[in-house]
Parts: sequence; structure tokens; C-alpha cells
Amino acid sequence: MASRSVDPEATRAAILTAARTQFGENGFDRTTIRSVAGAAGVDPALVMHYFRNKHGLFTAAAQLRIQIPDLSGVEPEEAAGVLVPLFASLWGPDGPLLPLLRAAASNTAAAETLRDVFLDHVRPGLSPLAKDRPEQRISLIGAHLVGIAVARHIIGIPALADLTDDELIGWLTPVFAHYLAGPLPGEAL
Repeated sequence: MASRSVDPEATRAAILTAARTQFGENGFDRTTIRSVAGAAGVDPALVMHYFRNKHGLFTAAAQLRIQIPDLSGVEPEEAAGVLVPLFASLWGPDGPLLPLLRAAASNTAAAETLRDVFLDHVRPGLSPLAKDRPEQRISLIGAHLVGIAVARHIIGIPALADLTDDELIGWLTPVFAHYLAGPLPGEAL
């Protein structure tokens, strides 16, 4: 094991990469400072030096900035085709969203981070798609995407895990179009 890299930023990045992988595969409770250090090829004391403790490491590893493309010209019927590939890269086995999803059910910090990602990045980015009531409409899409990610990559429901992204887009296209532009509950069709 290396005790200290010549490049502190590269060392920190290697630790964060190992931490994201471990938190994604094992969740918060089963990931240890020692296992992350081993995967990163550094001494556990170096992990502590950079991140203080496991919570600090998780918080740093869970930092997620989602770049939502400009959606102002996207029609509701096209939303799934834009959103599914974007989120599939984030929630996939190597994606930065998977550790948050695994940990959010039992870790308050993870749940808060996930909520902040939604409120600060996803909702504002998707709001141009909604014809009205963007908070409700976008929240439904967010909940749907989170549910699919959990079912595919955490629970491992075969019928969902085996779908290609294109097949998933096909299934979600009418659902997302309805969420974004369909009549509100109680409105006439």
C-alpha cells in the first residue's frame, strides 16, 4: 500500500472512486474505511486524513451534480428518450447515483443528499417540460425513475433489469408524456 501519493488530488480522486464503488455495491453499513483504502491502494489513515470519518467519506462520494440539458424545446412525448439515457448512466452499476439509492433508505445524510440533488438539479432542469404544476409533475417523474432504478439495480427484478434502455424508453414514453402534459386528476380528458 502506498502511504502518500505525489499528487494529493489524484490520491483523493482514487479514494472517492473506490468509495463510490464500495458504497454502490455494499451500501453504507457494510463499507469500511479499511476496504475503501485497500481498493484505492492507500493506507486507511490517508482516507481519514482526507475525509475524517466514514460519514465524511460518504458525503464526499455522494456529491452529485446532474447536468440536465436544455429541455425547453423538448415535447412531452420525447421526454423519456432524453431522460432515460441520462439517468441510466447515473444509476447504472458504476454510476454515482446508485450508492445514494442504496443508502437513502437507512441513512439520513444519504436521503438528504438525494433530496437535494432532486430539488437543486433535477426539478429545475425538468420544469420546462411540464405544462403546469411542475412541482407535482416533475416529482412524479423523479419518483418513477427512482423506483425503476431501485427495482433494476438494487432489488434486481428480472423483468426490469433485463430491459434495454430502448425498451425502457418505449414503456416510459406514454407515461412521462401523461405526467408532463396530461390532464390533472379530476379534469376532463
